Amino acid sequence: MGLTSDKVLVSAVVLAVALFLATVWLWPRLARRGWRPVVGRVGLLLVTQVVLFAAVGLAANRSFLFYGSWADLFGQEQDMGVVVDHAAGSKHLRVLGTQALDVPGGGRPSVGGQIQKVMVAGGRSGIVSPAYVYLPPEYFQPQYAKRTFPASVVLTGYPGMAENLLKGLNYPKTAYLQAKAGRMQPMILVMLRPTVAPPRDTECVDVPGGPQTETFFAQDLPKAVSETYRVGKRARNWGFMGNSTGGYCALKMALHHPDRFTAGVGFSAYYRAAEDVTTGDLFHGDDGLRKRGDLLWSLDHRPRGETSLLVTSSKRGEGNLKETRQFIRKAKSPVTVSSIILDSGGHNFNTWNRELPPGLIWMGGRLSAN
Repeated sequence: MGLTSDKVLVSAVVLAVALFLATVWLWPRLARRGWRPVVGRVGLLLVTQVVLFAAVGLAANRSFLFYGSWADLFGQEQDMGVVVDHAAGSKHLRVLGTQALDVPGGGRPSVGGQIQKVMVAGGRSGIVSPAYVYLPPEYFQPQYAKRTFPASVVLTGYPGMAENLLKGLNYPKTAYLQAKAGRMQPMILVMLRPTVAPPRDTECVDVPGGPQTETFFAQDLPKAVSETYRVGKRARNWGFMGNSTGGYCALKMALHHPDRFTAGVGFSAYYRAAEDVTTGDLFHGDDGLRKRGDLLWSLDHRPRGETSLLVTSSKRGEGNLKETRQFIRKAKSPVTVSSIILDSGGHNFNTWNRELPPGLIWMGGRLSAN
């Protein structure tokens, strides 16, 4: 049974209730003196507490999808053993499988579009990462056979899995519904997690002597996708979106690489590269690199390119409100900033699902198909 399945959660809750009732029933019998009753009481309380905390943890994980599987929870990789050829002339993207959208007629790509699981190999960075690519229904329709489509990279937070973008936030279905209603143009989505050098959180920077994550996202990924799908290669064809860590990466990529991405959306983003036990030493004492990882500093001190940014926060429940307002104030032409500020909303999937439809519409309005 999967970590996020109903059966696992229900089993944990039932077991927790059963152990609580057993504790109430057995407690009088274990009230006697002696080491055995004491060990019994301690053991019963300990087991009940562990199961109770497990049930609460499973419920929280099911709501927020911190971990997508047992392997993810225990730090095991799910996508090991995939061979990627690097021979001259070989493509940098391999399609590993396909799946349909849960929409009427979704079994037919020309009606519901298609989600493809792929493996991307970075020619410059050397990074290899799994991803999901959502292709809208129009991509498969004869009248659009010669048309190119705009595309947006979409990142989860850390340590989220790419599956979170399909299950918890449901980017493909949301994009499908907004396009079907005529609120946005059909758009290809390239969905993955920022952790392309697991388990390290590289904050989408090129680590000196380490993973070249920024190069992967800014150069390798768009190149591989444009080689494989009908996506343009100009900045106006590409956007970048994400939540939390993915939101920081999205704003950073659009701000630092306006020649690659014409727009960036940061849902609940922060504005400085984190430095902690999950990141390790990102900058190796290079203060210039550290400052570059500070987007507020970048707005004040680095040359600005023409790019559009969307930031989100909440008046109650989010910790990034103050810095989000600072970011808005510091942005000057040719950088343009839009915002979504909710009255209330925490750093969670429920909040991001409220921001996702207008965020996708905003992004679609800033990208060009040609």
